[in-house]
Amino acid sequence: MNKTPYRWLLNRLHKKTPLSEPAKHAKRAFQKKKHHFSLSVTVLAITILFLFLPLFYIVFFSFNEGKGSEFTEFSLVWYKKLFCDSDDLWEAFLNSIIVALLSSAVATVLGTLAAIGINWYKFKGRMYIQTISFLPMVLPEVIVGVSTLIFFSGVHVPLGLFTIFAAHTTFCLPFVFLLVSARIEEFDFSIIEAAHDLGATDRQTMLKVIIPAILPGVLSGFMMSVTMSLEDFVITFFVSGPGSTTLPLYVYSMIRFGVSPVINALSFVVILATVLITFSLRRFLKVIAASN
Repeated sequence: MNKTPYRWLLNRLHKKTPLSEPAKHAKRAFQKKKHHFSLSVTVLAITILFLFLPLFYIVFFSFNEGKGSEFTEFSLVWYKKLFCDSDDLWEAFLNSIIVALLSSAVATVLGTLAAIGINWYKFKGRMYIQTISFLPMVLPEVIVGVSTLIFFSGVHVPLGLFTIFAAHTTFCLPFVFLLVSARIEEFDFSIIEAAHDLGATDRQTMLKVIIPAILPGVLSGFMMSVTMSLEDFVITFFVSGPGSTTLPLYVYSMIRFGVSPVINALSFVVILATVLITFSLRRFLKVIAASN
């Protein structure tokens, strides 16, 4: 049996030598030994504490009756104010939801079609388009916001929810393109040839073969776009107009005059809703990923 020197070297490196009884005993003793200090565990604990301690602080003080930084008495007064006396806040929240869903849907459709076209077809300027599409990802949001504002001013488009929608679609599009492209790179092109051999048209191949195969990447791009649109402040700040306040802008306008405990209550509601949606969709996403 012929073997190349490279293959022989790999076999020698990966060849396992049987351990003696003393070596086995020492290995078992080392594995059972309790380590009193671990740098990796310590760094992990500090990181988790750094990330989640502010969230626990917000949740804790959302049940505080007073406005100060000292806990006085347990109360739900700020939740009552949030749900019963915060119409402007909920209007801003509704604007954020509308913009996030619409911009994410459009960005997902355009990003998916762009990923399919650029990865499967060869044409002049393909590499240039592929490179330029990543600019919104690497440029600071301030530059994106200012350039978008200048463009809308140049074409005389009034600032409002439409300009926020257009800016968020442009900003989220590269992320969808990147995620779908990563999924397409793992795609088995022989499936398309098999579909054509069985008489499927290009439209049928797209809807019944290609889209189901790349669906996990499409869903990931959509959910990432929704998240980024909901939390975006810088770009929205530049392209928003009268009557188009989103939730980040409204929260910013509130904290300029002092942090209101209503923000703490709203934060806890958003955290709770995010956790519930994540756990509800986890099984669904596992089924989608496994089926493809």
